[in-house]
Amino acid sequence: MEAVEQIPVSSPAPSGKLLRVLGVGFGLAIAIGATIGVGILRNPGAVAAQLGSYWPIMIAWVLGGVYSVLGANYLAELASMTPKAGGFYVHAHRAFGNYGGFVVGWRDWANNTLAGAYIAVVFGEYAGGLFLPGQPYGRVVCSVAVLALIAGINFVGVRSGSGVQKVTSLLKALALLAFVVVCFVYGSATSAAAGAVADPAFRPNGLGASVIAFVLAFQVILGTYDGYYNPIYFAEEDTDPARNIARSMFGGIVLVTLIYVLVNAALLYVLPMSKLAASQFAGGDAMALIFGERAGQIVTVLALLSLIGIINAVMMSTPRIMFALSRDGLFTAKAEEVNKGGTPAVALAITAICTIALASVGSFELLLAIGQFFLVVIMILLVVALFTLRRREPDAPRPFRTWGYPFAPLLMLIIAVLLFVGYAISNPFPSALAAGALLLSYPIYRLMKS
Repeated sequence: MEAVEQIPVSSPAPSGKLLRVLGVGFGLAIAIGATIGVGILRNPGAVAAQLGSYWPIMIAWVLGGVYSVLGANYLAELASMTPKAGGFYVHAHRAFGNYGGFVVGWRDWANNTLAGAYIAVVFGEYAGGLFLPGQPYGRVVCSVAVLALIAGINFVGVRSGSGVQKVTSLLKALALLAFVVVCFVYGSATSAAAGAVADPAFRPNGLGASVIAFVLAFQVILGTYDGYYNPIYFAEEDTDPARNIARSMFGGIVLVTLIYVLVNAALLYVLPMSKLAASQFAGGDAMALIFGERAGQIVTVLALLSLIGIINAVMMSTPRIMFALSRDGLFTAKAEEVNKGGTPAVALAITAICTIALASVGSFELLLAIGQFFLVVIMILLVVALFTLRRREPDAPRPFRTWGYPFAPLLMLIIAVLLFVGYAISNPFPSALAAGALLLSYPIYRLMKS
């Protein structure tokens, strides 16, 4: 494994080297900031529509955190075993070689680029409505502006990007906790009925229907938890990856789960079950009951705080995937260049340009659906990578060892395969396109290698 030079915090990195300056504080910030978005204010309505009563809803959100812990459990071993920049790609490359790493790495880069563009589009819709109301290009202007601003901050260096991540994640968490307090303080006076009371109209009939309803609700919840694994992308820049990566992921998941449970409890306190289950934006409906006409501005501020942190996380992590691919000869060597601030500058520029272009177009839902399919495939491959490396390299240093091996990762693998099957059945067209893209990946890989 390639050694990473220790560089003092006060010194700039020479060209070509990443700065080892990040700690557990940044790890927690990137885990929280990359995970919590507008989904926690939107998705509770869809979950309530499937489950229809208080305790199943609360248990489902807690189980989302448990599922994330299962994922962090095996990812922490892989990241501590190979503490290099690049995220999922690094571990797939070590386990499966160049082609396996190529497929996982480029799909992960594409997924993150698409996600960053989509989030910027949502940001532009909120910011355009607030700052440029009625302007036909307000959304595009705001989307491009925030991407360019965040890319510029990260171009300066890893410290500036880290600082933005810490501030935005803290503000986001505090804003959501303030939302919870407001709901409990003022909600009882505005709600016509307690949200915790189950509405029989939303209860599925029979065991089979209940299982299907829970699976559908759980899929929505898992999308809201996506992002907890972001600390692994920065393992090469962490001052103590053997300890900090695991602490960052597990600590981030605990804090995110706590916030999600509190937000759902607050929504159930303010909104009757029937209203929550019918809501497309539960957070906005709760604020409307409490604050009336001022609710729109409050929800907009919450949304903007949530989205800025995710955009910064994407702009920090995604270039490091391209950097790692380039370092292993799977892309142009130019993308391996690192500036004195510790940022893979060329990789950041390419990522920012692609993200801005997609955000300007603003219509790529099918690509996102294909990306979600590949994300499930990547998770399956990484569990397989864990088993492969345990068998092939039993004596390799593993500062963190997966708890409950082999049963815990095997449970994660079973769940991931079931999610894969469920996605393929419920989304056949994107799944077919994803399979076609996988078949085309080998000739593209040969071309890239040449």
